[in-house]
Amino acid sequence: MTDVASPPGRAGARRLTRRQRARLRRLGVYGVTLVVAAWLVVVTDWGRLQEAFFDPTIFGDQFPDMVTRAARNTITFTVLSFAIALALGLMFALLRLSPIRPYRWFAVVYIEVFRGVPALITIFAIGFAIPIALGTRVPGRYGAGCLALGIVYSAYMAETIRAGIEAVPRGQLEAARSLGMTQARAMATIVIPQAFRIVIPPLTNELVSLIKDTSLLYVLGTTADTIEITKFARDEVGRTFSITPLVAAALVYLAITVPLTRVVAVLEARGRRAR
Repeated sequence: MTDVASPPGRAGARRLTRRQRARLRRLGVYGVTLVVAAWLVVVTDWGRLQEAFFDPTIFGDQFPDMVTRAARNTITFTVLSFAIALALGLMFALLRLSPIRPYRWFAVVYIEVFRGVPALITIFAIGFAIPIALGTRVPGRYGAGCLALGIVYSAYMAETIRAGIEAVPRGQLEAARSLGMTQARAMATIVIPQAFRIVIPPLTNELVSLIKDTSLLYVLGTTADTIEITKFARDEVGRTFSITPLVAAALVYLAITVPLTRVVAVLEARGRRAR
């Protein structure tokens, strides 16, 4: 019986293994990427780009005020808001796990409302609705902004902390109760410390997001004592008619957030080794 020869193209394709085809695809992607990058380098007007986005004189003028005033206020807003969010988040996580049904309902409504409503609306409500409704303002120079962000982030942290508490083996709570501990003491000394070790990485991610969301507080109005990084940069853009202040602001944000993200990576790696 006469053998029928396969087309050369099909025979050649069969000689390539799956790994070789995947390597060729990767090389093709790398080649296209290099060509596009080279084209961008050639056609870009680097002089105009530097003038608009990285004017050395304007960049230098942003410091030290961007660090000593704006970055300091951003960090202050972040720390105070995170403390409020952590306290409220723990409280609502425990209410969410409560055997008392009305407490659970209240916690669910709180969490769903403040996770579903944009943060900007909550900031408006705390900053303007409360003074109109109650005739009083949240005290403190940072009070309204920190309370608003604390409420928003407490809803997210409540679910994170609840997941951490549920991840602790139930047997540990039962063993503590069998030794005569009350429910509250067992939760405070046995369960919650272990839960926080589990949820430290996601809580650190929430902290990074909170740092960036302090930029929303400009809607409450700012003074020289409360101006944060983004508002400072926007004012400088209006003064200099250059985007350079925003580039400086981005670098300051990176200087704050990158170490935190590295901390998250280290904690996650440590957690994987411990497990």
